[in-house]
Amino acid sequence: MRLELREITKQFPGVLANDRISIAADRGKVLGLLGENGAGKTTLMNILSGLYRPDSGEILIDGQAREFRDPSEAIGAGIGMVHQHFMLVPVFDVVESVALGAEPVTGAVRTFDRVTARKRVVELSTQYGLDVNPDARIEDLPVGVRQRVEILKALYRKSDILVLDEPSAVLTPGETEELFGIIRGLAAGGTTVIFITHKLNEVLEVADTITVLRRGRVAGTVLPSQTSREELANLMVGRDVELTVARGPSHPKDVVLELRDVFVRNDRGEMAVKGASLEVRAGEIVAVAGVQGNGQTELVEAITGLRHLDAGHIKIGGALVDEAKPRKVADLGVAHIPEDRMRDGLVKAMTVSENYILDSYHRSPYSSGGRFDRDAIAREAQKGVQEFDIRTPSIETHVGSLSGGNQQKVIVAREFSRPVRLVVASQPTRGLDVGSIEYIHKRIIEQRDAGAAILIVSTELDEVLALGDRVAVMFSGQIVGVLPSEQATKEAVGMLMGGVH
Repeated sequence: MRLELREITKQFPGVLANDRISIAADRGKVLGLLGENGAGKTTLMNILSGLYRPDSGEILIDGQAREFRDPSEAIGAGIGMVHQHFMLVPVFDVVESVALGAEPVTGAVRTFDRVTARKRVVELSTQYGLDVNPDARIEDLPVGVRQRVEILKALYRKSDILVLDEPSAVLTPGETEELFGIIRGLAAGGTTVIFITHKLNEVLEVADTITVLRRGRVAGTVLPSQTSREELANLMVGRDVELTVARGPSHPKDVVLELRDVFVRNDRGEMAVKGASLEVRAGEIVAVAGVQGNGQTELVEAITGLRHLDAGHIKIGGALVDEAKPRKVADLGVAHIPEDRMRDGLVKAMTVSENYILDSYHRSPYSSGGRFDRDAIAREAQKGVQEFDIRTPSIETHVGSLSGGNQQKVIVAREFSRPVRLVVASQPTRGLDVGSIEYIHKRIIEQRDAGAAILIVSTELDEVLALGDRVAVMFSGQIVGVLPSEQATKEAVGMLMGGVH
């Protein structure tokens, strides 16, 4: 099935998300769709899947123009979407999850025909090498298998065009390789696959053609055999980008962060961190690897005072912070780059300058005697904007209107604008383009070389290996291994991430 999107334009108030975008994908081929954060990829796929309607342009399937008023019409035309965040009911089994909304029925009272649905699920699983137990409960399945269930859902609905949105974001390296095998099998069976990603290595490995979007337009379409990571990065951001992190050897000194047998519960009351112990020294970067959901979020929140500690001890610079509030942690010289920048890092309705002083507004030079010094706030915020290359119309612009990369730079500028003893950075480059990633990495290395202790938590294995002087791996709430950088290979870390000691 040949898919064409011709001259697709979509405008939102103040934003031209898609500007006359034209792309094409052939039957049995994999189209890689690359682009920085805000380049228009998601909007374009929402149009294809019937969630949005374009202002102009058309969708053609096998040469026939199609209009989709809602997602059900797109599904009826053979378009399936596998979202980055899975849409599965945890207490259902695989058959129930796959058939939900398209259930075969039997008998006069039209009850769910599980036998027919199960037979179809098994056939599809076998045909495409998905290897899924049809009777397993979703909540008992590893993340990589849940993704296969999402793919089965689309195939069950006879999807000839399959869109995969950042499909490797929550997978281990081994699961990612298995996914690539599945994608190749789907394409060999005649399915058209659109693979959305920001990971250059992956798109070069699995795509037949690569289309790059930049600022709502097509920046270029290339063949993997005729391009390189450097060229793709240039197309994405419009300039040359350093893809390797330039850093010298570390010179670790005194212990700054000390974790001893730490236990922390998640929001559901379950033990998410189970006896974690770790040390981070001044002048080194310890990078924590692991698939999302293995206790990293809860551990970081406990360190920064955002979550209660159930047992164990945390020390920062020798001071016990087991029950410390975030302000006390910050006052100890801790810079925190949070996992969710819009929930925990910024107030989007406030200006750049107001966000710049969020954790220091009560101190000089920003306030004195209970009064703000507006001139000092403006002076320091403007200095931060210039020093950290924050692209904003002014310091009085609402931070919610900035791109993801510039929002992240506001956080980094704020956190690094004061004396820093410890940096706790959780997913510091999530959703950012390669240019912003390059910039954030440089700033983190600068802090290490200035003598700060750095704890980085990332699900991006390339980032972990590029930055970590030591690499710690979390699995099922425990730190299952700590490797020096020279021993931290993709294979070794990947196995630990999958629970293989």
